[in-house]
Amino acid sequence: MEPPVWTRMEPQSPCVNICVIHPEEGICVGCYRTLSEIAQWAGMNDDMRRAVLAELPERKPRLKKRRGGRGGRRDD
Repeated sequence: MEPPVWTRMEPQSPCVNICVIHPEEGICVGCYRTLSEIAQWAGMNDDMRRAVLAELPERKPRLKKRRGGRGGRRDD
């Protein structure tokens, strides 16, 4: 059985619609990409996208959780 015609085969964007750039780390708190990576995503080939996706898991720990919601403080 062949995949449906409308199935996209390229690596999909990791965007989760939480588009906030961490002021100190310079990465999105939702998808962990840099502004440059976000802006260039549409023009990247599959290998470039896979390279970005491979780096994302190691970026997540760089963002510290905040206590108390939006008005809370980060644990330093």
